[in-house]
Amino acid sequence: MATDPVCGMSVEEGPGSLRLLRENRTYYFCSSDCLRSFSAPDEARRRIARRLVVAWPLSVAVALLTWGPSFPRASLVAAGLAAVVQVYAGAGFYEGARDAIRQRVGNMDLLIAVGTSAAFLYSVAVLLLPSRFPPGTYFDASALIVTVILTGNYLEQLTRRRAGSALRYLADLLPSTAHVVQGSIDHIARVDTLRPGQLVRVPPGGRFPTDGIVRNGRSAVDESLLTGEARTVLKEPGSRVLAGALNVDGPLVVEVSATGSDTFVAHVGALLEEAELARVPLQQQADRIAAVFVPFVLSLAVVAGVVWFLLAGSDVTVGVLVFVTVAVTACPCAFGLATPAALLVGTGRAAEAGVLFRGGDAIERAARVDTVMLDKTGTLTVGEPQVQAVHAVPPATEAEVLRIAAGLEAGVHHPLARALTAVAAERGVTPLPLEESRLDLGVGVQGRSGGELYAFVRGDASTGAGADASALGSWTASMERSGRSWSVVLREGKAVGAIAFDAAFAAGAMEALAGLRADGIGLAMVTGDREEAAHAVAGPLSITDVHAGVTPEGKVALVRAYHDAGRTVAFVGDGVNDAAALAAADLGIAVGTGSELARETGQVLLVLPDLRGVPNSLRFARRIVRRVRGNLAWAVGYNAVLLPIAAGALVPVLGLGMYRYLPVLGALAMGLSSTTVLLNSLTLRWGVTPRLWVPAPPPAAPTAA
Repeated sequence: MATDPVCGMSVEEGPGSLRLLRENRTYYFCSSDCLRSFSAPDEARRRIARRLVVAWPLSVAVALLTWGPSFPRASLVAAGLAAVVQVYAGAGFYEGARDAIRQRVGNMDLLIAVGTSAAFLYSVAVLLLPSRFPPGTYFDASALIVTVILTGNYLEQLTRRRAGSALRYLADLLPSTAHVVQGSIDHIARVDTLRPGQLVRVPPGGRFPTDGIVRNGRSAVDESLLTGEARTVLKEPGSRVLAGALNVDGPLVVEVSATGSDTFVAHVGALLEEAELARVPLQQQADRIAAVFVPFVLSLAVVAGVVWFLLAGSDVTVGVLVFVTVAVTACPCAFGLATPAALLVGTGRAAEAGVLFRGGDAIERAARVDTVMLDKTGTLTVGEPQVQAVHAVPPATEAEVLRIAAGLEAGVHHPLARALTAVAAERGVTPLPLEESRLDLGVGVQGRSGGELYAFVRGDASTGAGADASALGSWTASMERSGRSWSVVLREGKAVGAIAFDAAFAAGAMEALAGLRADGIGLAMVTGDREEAAHAVAGPLSITDVHAGVTPEGKVALVRAYHDAGRTVAFVGDGVNDAAALAAADLGIAVGTGSELARETGQVLLVLPDLRGVPNSLRFARRIVRRVRGNLAWAVGYNAVLLPIAAGALVPVLGLGMYRYLPVLGALAMGLSSTTVLLNSLTLRWGVTPRLWVPAPPPAAPTAA
């Protein structure tokens, strides 16, 4: 046993993989290198946060001291506060500038370091040598530039936390202990000690600790957290079960078939990790511009300073002022604010509409999306089944059929039971009181009332239960064709009616798809459900590109196939089985009511359980990116016009004496550039913003008929 020096976790070598232990919890499929790679961004984020806590109040204080009422030694106080911001909060920019110099490239860090240092050092020189320089300091400019750009960097760091959280959540699905069967006695053992071939007992309400094969017992199992499908699945001897699935009804004895990194959950985690590590973050447009702009500005500042030093008769003051003027004029207010200002305003406006972007990279990706792939269950449809149709065999009535079914299911903890109880309450139907009842696992419920035997049996199990369902005629066939599941209500073995179940469309599904089509976005539906059920949902939604029976691995492969075909894909999902696809897609959009894993993995989170947030998120992203590009275009144009003036192009016209005013004019121009960029960004809030919700289309079927 050893301790990981970075993440502080105990590391123990296990069969087939490294296992990490913390607080009696075993993370089976992660390696120490994996978790180490996710600890570095967290530390960087915390470091930036600490610097911002210092930088913001000091920067505001410097601005007040510079522009507010003057008092003795106010400039010295401002210089001291600005120095803290420059040295402490701006340390990361100096480190980046050092690396850029070593690699002989220009980047935003170098531009920020040079520009803010020039403004700060010139201001210090004004304080120390007031007789050699004209009055006027720029401490406020240097401090605010560092603080605002550092805030943008902090927002970027927030996006890099999701992979580690997602992997840990996957591991937490697995219980840490299991009931191992040895003869007639069970004993509790740590799951990491289990080996294939051992027998474990899983009680009702418990999760399966490993993948395995049922050897004894029959029970309904809820695999929705893993497969995304809401209906339970009957498990009996010979059936395969998955680690993390929930045992609903009765106890099961399971033979272990896979442990640790070989389980289904671990495999999904591996897909997620692979997709995360394969993603290369987009380089910021400002950095690409800075790669050319920084060397040019530095060269221009040096050349202009030397030229005017010579033309002014070797006057050092003139040379220094020209150099500082060029650096201050080109100081990256516009470049530095172009991206973070638009991001701060745009993401704040989007958050008010229930759309959360995890950083600028997610916004860039969302702006390029041309295809949206949507999961079915829990995304396009509500995960819980709902009563869709009640069919009665005369002389019975629908109310009587519903009364019998609700009475039989009243004491059962099952999604279908909840749906029946809710519909009976809505229609004012009192459930049939029973004298006795019995649950037949995987088949249905039966009970007696008034001396008569009643039963509510699954449609596909009714024949095996000896039920006479011939009176239902072609109704059952129509339900099967529509992709609905159904159960038959029996009185003394004969059908008196049947009830069909299906999932209703999620809130805003119709309007969301209409909005995406209006924006020219291609649509596709992906589900692990069967073909009939998939087309039953896709038909009313007018989705023609349907992929049914798709595994989590298949979803990833499908996303990559679309990507290889030249499409920029956004995947919309809500479950554990969608996590790898969310990570593999160009953009992952997670429904806020879905699993924690999906929320951690998606780059865009819809806070409200409404799919109309999908087209809105893409619209917000496109508008934000347009603002960023507009800001950068302004910054380029501003520098193209004013840098020659800062270098002294107008001195032959206006005279050599104007050199004393060049730094002041440069600072004013810099302020104008910053103000323009900020106002352009604020139009994301003040101007015409995307509609919070797209208009509803003509009336359509409210449920997945």
